[in-house]
Amino acid sequence: MKRLEQARKVPAPQELPPEVRPGQSIELLKELHILTRDGKLNQDSRRKLKQVYHLYNFIEPLLRDVRNEKGSVSLVDHGAGKSYLGFILYDLFVKAEGEGSHIYGIETREELVSKSTELAARLGFNGMSFLPLSVAESTSSTELPQTIDIVTALHACNTATDDAIDFALKKKAKHMVLVPCCQAEVATVLRKNKGQDIKRSALTEIWRHPIHTREFGSQITNVLRCLQLEAHGYQVTVTELVGWEHSMKNELIVATYKNLPRRRPSERLHEVLHEVGLDEMKRRFYTPQVETTE
Repeated sequence: MKRLEQARKVPAPQELPPEVRPGQSIELLKELHILTRDGKLNQDSRRKLKQVYHLYNFIEPLLRDVRNEKGSVSLVDHGAGKSYLGFILYDLFVKAEGEGSHIYGIETREELVSKSTELAARLGFNGMSFLPLSVAESTSSTELPQTIDIVTALHACNTATDDAIDFALKKKAKHMVLVPCCQAEVATVLRKNKGQDIKRSALTEIWRHPIHTREFGSQITNVLRCLQLEAHGYQVTVTELVGWEHSMKNELIVATYKNLPRRRPSERLHEVLHEVGLDEMKRRFYTPQVETTE
């Protein structure tokens, strides 16, 4: 009888859903509302976890590539929000790598930065830092290293994606992972110049109507971004972030520095800017000086 009473006092080990990977932080998954407080998955959280793994599958090979080359990896996540992505990457990859690797979350909202800092301390994620900066401010911040291996920007709104590209170029990043969002700047310039351009080329019919201006502006923005990256020697892949059903903005741009020839994409970029009446945006989509002998 005494032995039976003792057995009743010992809590049974918590059974986790099979989707949870070995070694994952249960506390983190609960903080991210992927697991319920009693360690369960409902339909919504199961979908979230599937999305997490899907995105991780894109980024993990890049982390491994840098780790194999350098022994450690640095990653900056722009527009981090609650640092959902940074925490998952740290939990699934970085924490098993030991000291040396570091993930930085860049977010303008100080209350989110404070919460992320507190959570990282509580979980013992010592290789994580969070800075209350805009993407543009982070480029010149002395709180970040002079070089960064990987730059991510998921749903960084409007020009924040371009600022993240500028940051990555200046920090000599080997890899970039971008999911652009709300590209309004180019559409604004197209709209402003529409009256004079419509007489110049029949192509302006593509964005003559307001709804087409918005959609074409979004499309051409990402085309220009890809050409800009190629003009800086990057190999660019554009795909769809399948599984993120909650957002229509799920175009995924992955860029890896390969020191590729720059002249042709630079020329193409300037040709496209001129053809669609966006010459004034050359400073936004800047290219390097290209040797004529290339």
